[in-house]
Order: sequence, then structure tokens, then C-alpha cells
Amino acid sequence: MDLRKDIAASWVPLKAFILMGLFWGAFGAYVPEIKAQAGLSDGQFGLALLCGAFGGLAAMWAAPRVDRGWGGWAMVGAAGLLIASFALPGLAQNWPMFAVAMLACMGTSGLLDVVMNVRLSGIEAESGRPLMNLNHAVYSFAYGGAALVAGLARENGVSAQVFFMCVCALSLGLAMGLYHVSTDRSTEDKSAETRLPVLLIALAGIAAAIGFVAEQATDNWSALHLERSYGGSAAEGALGPAMLGFTMGLGRMWGQVVLARLSEGRVLRLAALVSAAGTVLAAWAPSKGLAILGFAVLGLGVSVVAPMVLAWVGKTVAAKTRPMAISRVVFVSYSGFFLGPPALGLLAQMFGLPIAFTVLAGLLALIAVVLVPGMRKAA
Repeated sequence: MDLRKDIAASWVPLKAFILMGLFWGAFGAYVPEIKAQAGLSDGQFGLALLCGAFGGLAAMWAAPRVDRGWGGWAMVGAAGLLIASFALPGLAQNWPMFAVAMLACMGTSGLLDVVMNVRLSGIEAESGRPLMNLNHAVYSFAYGGAALVAGLARENGVSAQVFFMCVCALSLGLAMGLYHVSTDRSTEDKSAETRLPVLLIALAGIAAAIGFVAEQATDNWSALHLERSYGGSAAEGALGPAMLGFTMGLGRMWGQVVLARLSEGRVLRLAALVSAAGTVLAAWAPSKGLAILGFAVLGLGVSVVAPMVLAWVGKTVAAKTRPMAISRVVFVSYSGFFLGPPALGLLAQMFGLPIAFTVLAGLLALIAVVLVPGMRKAA
């Protein structure tokens, strides 16, 4: 594998992944300040995010038509809307303002998410090079770097409004470099556009959704588990989500390398089993250090689930159906972002966090045992 060739092949959509990571990394670091500025309770904050989630899902559903209608300017336009939207959260002074800001941010983010993955999938199919894991790894590293810089800025008194405007200004250069005319062509007849592989899309979407549930569950509950179950300090608790972010970036780079030797199905099964083992270790480890190691192993495995699923679907379907197929997989999979954390919270309240994480491990194992064989048959 030549990493430089992979970067060159996907250079245009890769900049969109960087742009997306910059914004959400900055937002994550400034959440406490934004929440306090708008005077939101935990419930109000969650409700505003739920409103934004509906905007994201609606945008993802409409994204294939936008991708076709805007042509080469699709990523430029979606990125421009995202940049304009991210000026809003830092201005929010109350719940309605913040809810509108999240509706705009998550809607435009969902639009760009689908378009950039569709374009990247087309480049993959045309070039024959595995590119999904590389680009998603770049997103993870951009997210982590932006969060680190934003945290330092916040520590030194820089407001969310000022920092977000700086990120917007920096991102304009990236957005202007996103013009991309797809050269991917299909010899299929026009009726192919309506022949979506429904079973493949459903199974792929469920597999990716489970991956997102694992990501979100670890991000939201790992610190609490380390502090509650092992008596860890706040700093030690933060190692849970920190290890997840770091190892996810490394895991996606690993996935990029290993795809040169193994198929998407084999890598997906291996990744699911590795992440399931890490989840069990994190849930039942006899010591705090081993629990943190478990979260690291979970991050390594789960990191490649979503990009691997998208790569597999993109390679399997016809070129004319690819935008719609990717859009629908993303639409189904993102339910994991919304349903995962509250579902895990309900299980934790009823049975405790170790049991909740064990159920999550079972779902991850389901990818390897049931969903991957089903995807192979459907493909």
C-alpha cells in the first residue's frame, strides 16, 4: 500500500472530512460553555440535539437529489452551508436559538456527510483503491486535534463565538477546494436507479448502526463507568473517551493497510469480534487499568465498522444506484447515534453499567455472526 497515492486519489473529498472533523471537534470542546451561555439544563440540551438529529436525517434522505442537482459543486455548496451554520451555536442565548442552531448544523453536516461519502465511494470504485478507512481516520485525527486546540483556547478565555468564527474562516479555503466532477460511469440501463438492493442496505445500515452505538456509548458512559465501578478520578475517567478517539484514528489507519490483503467482509468480522472482546474486558476487568485497555481495544475494533460497511456497499452496487444506496445506509446507521446512548442508559439504570456494556458486546458479535454472512448473500 502506498499511502501517498491513496491520499492523492482521495484528496478532494479528504478535505471535506478534515473540515467536518474541525467543526465537530471544536463544538465538542465548547459544549460546557455553550450549554451554560444558553442556560440549558441537561434535558433541554438533549432535546435540542434531538431536534438537530431530525434535521440531519432529513438532509441525508434528500442528499442524493442534491448531489445530482448540484453536480461538481455539491461538496462546495454543502460545505458552505455547514460553515455558515456553525457561526450560530456560539451566538445562542436561549433554548430556541440553540435548537435552531443545532437543526442547521446537523442538517448541513448530514448533507455534506452523504455527499462526501458518495464521492469517495465513486473514487474507490473507479480507482480500485481502498480509501474509506484513510479518510475516516483523517476525520478522527482532525476531530481530536480541533478538540485539543479548542480546549486550550477555552482555557485561555477565548469565547465559543470567536473560536467558531476562526474555524469558519480557516475552513473557507478547504471548502473552495471541494469542486469535484465524478468521472464514474455505469453501463447499466436507467432503470438500474430504481433497483436498490434493499436487503443489503438494511443489513449494512444495521451493522453500521451497531458500530455507532458502540462509539456513542463509550463516549457518553465510559468515564462514568471508570469513576463509578473503579473509583477513578475525573482525570482517570476521561481516559475512557480519550482512548476511544485516539485508538479509532489508529484503527482506521490499520484498516486501510489490512484491506490490501483481506476483503471488507473478513476485516469487518475481525473488527467486530475485537471490539466485542474489548467491550467485555472494559465491563468486567478486575482493575481500572485493564478497563481502560478494554476501551482502547474497543476503539481499535469499532473504528473500521462504519467506513468498511460504506466501502463494501459502494463497491457492490451499480454506479447509478450508489448515491441513493450510500444515503440510505447512512440514514439507517445514524439511528445508532440517537438510540444508542439512551438505550444503554436505560439498561444501566435497570441492571448496571457492566451488564449494559455486555449487551453492547453481544450486538457487536452479532455483526460477525449474523450480519456479515447476510450481507455476503445479499451482495
